[in-house]
Amino acid sequence: MADTQTEQPQLYLITPSEFELSQFPDQLAAMLDTHPIACVRMAMASNDETRISKAADALREVTHARDVALVVSDHLAMVDRLGLDGVHLSDGAHQMRYARKELGPDAIIGAHSGTSRHDGMAAGEAGADYICFGPVRENTLGDGSFAESDLFKWWSEVIEVPVVAEGLLDVDMIRALAPYTDFFGIGDEVWNAEDPIAAMGELIAAMD
Repeated sequence: MADTQTEQPQLYLITPSEFELSQFPDQLAAMLDTHPIACVRMAMASNDETRISKAADALREVTHARDVALVVSDHLAMVDRLGLDGVHLSDGAHQMRYARKELGPDAIIGAHSGTSRHDGMAAGEAGADYICFGPVRENTLGDGSFAESDLFKWWSEVIEVPVVAEGLLDVDMIRALAPYTDFFGIGDEVWNAEDPIAAMGELIAAMD
């Protein structure tokens, strides 16, 4: 998932935490056929290996047929076995060196660093392909902290590792962050909408 230095940020699509295998692969295919998605993250809440394996098989068939990378959240040991392109680490600052050693130089390994510039830099120095910050605005979950626009602005000016803005995105936040981020990580923002494909189109339009 390389930063291609395009003028517009690229789209990093995150699956719902729960989805029906009888329906979601077709929804994903329609999304990928309509909008230019650079990478898909399978972000299931389940830790059931059988369920994750079945989902990975179904989604890999959809993504790889369209030459789109598929990574999984945190299940490092399953990447090679399931034929996935890499892993997204929720605690990348502490796991990155081990993950890179296990998966090798070609795997996509990303790190979620919350609102911490320090954690992001540590993960980047340890070999992350991208650093993800978010949520991007205040919310009622957790301690209410969020990644401010200045963090993305600073990162884009100083650090070469691609940065992803993720969490509670809306049209206004996408418009504000588009000049400073390489990717937008978009998930529930579209999947919770009545028409996910149209919702994605509205977010893409806000980048201009």
